[in-house]
Amino acid sequence: MSNTPLMRRGAALAATLMSASLVLTACGSDGDDTGDKAAATQSDKAAGTRSVKAENGTIEIPADPQRIVTIGNTNLPFIDLGGKPVGVTEVSDADLDVLPDEQKTAYEAAEIIGSSGGEVDLEKLAALKPDLILVQFSSDDWDKVGKELETVAPTVNWSLDTEWKAFADAIAEAGNVADGLSRQKAGFKEKVAKIQETYGKIIKDTSFVDVSRGDWSDPGTFYIADIGCSEIARDDIGLDLPEAAEGKDPLAYESLPFEQISELSKYDVITYPVDADGKPTEPFKTVVATNTWKALPAVSSGRALGVFCPGNNSYGPVNQYLDSLHSALATLPGEQ
Repeated sequence: MSNTPLMRRGAALAATLMSASLVLTACGSDGDDTGDKAAATQSDKAAGTRSVKAENGTIEIPADPQRIVTIGNTNLPFIDLGGKPVGVTEVSDADLDVLPDEQKTAYEAAEIIGSSGGEVDLEKLAALKPDLILVQFSSDDWDKVGKELETVAPTVNWSLDTEWKAFADAIAEAGNVADGLSRQKAGFKEKVAKIQETYGKIIKDTSFVDVSRGDWSDPGTFYIADIGCSEIARDDIGLDLPEAAEGKDPLAYESLPFEQISELSKYDVITYPVDADGKPTEPFKTVVATNTWKALPAVSSGRALGVFCPGNNSYGPVNQYLDSLHSALATLPGEQ
């Protein structure tokens, strides 16, 4: 599964789709001053180095980086692994709201060097004297600003197409937070095996569909989710969930009118998004309020399951999703 851009066809797909269009601003500093700061930053890094491979080549980075700045989609995965960045770009309030307290504290302790709207202040970045910069954004954005980032500190850039497990591996290696990754991987493996063992018959004999909508969705529309947490349920757990044909856009990119809710009746079980308290997410409340939804066989028979998905680009939130899925499956008729 890839980390996918947040904006698609002018709209975002929550938790599964990401955007990181970044522009560097110098806030009035001239090029020579920036160069001096960059040189100072380079001279401050630890003597020992190691090589890591990334989208921008093989990069020599400090063996034990101490002052790491995260940009774009690397912010929360690095913090999730136990990292404590000195600088970050802004993330949405919705993403912050679902962070564990310790991770939220780590994020808030870092200097904000750029907005979620796309600007990164080069002067602030250089003033932090980072010894490593971790970046994930589009190749077009890298072409615009990558060289400037590299003048400040060794910079490791990953493509938006990087599969989430490979992304976690790479961040753990570059950011020297492998211990956190090992623990999370073990938890992931255990949770997947437990679900498969406990609900093997359901997984084998039941058709599922995962539906959602976001605050970007047009009024009166929803979509069938086949990426993000749904993809984990399908590919890692083995749930029988619909997906787009090979080479086609994900089903999640197509907005469906509420009139098509009745077509969900062909599935045995429906999953839909809920918040950490188990309540339908704000955008999805309009779906569950419709008579068409209430009339679905899966809904009336207790086979519509709310599942919490706080994110899908690192092991911590994915493990939370697996816990929620396990609990939801336990509520199916005959499983209590």
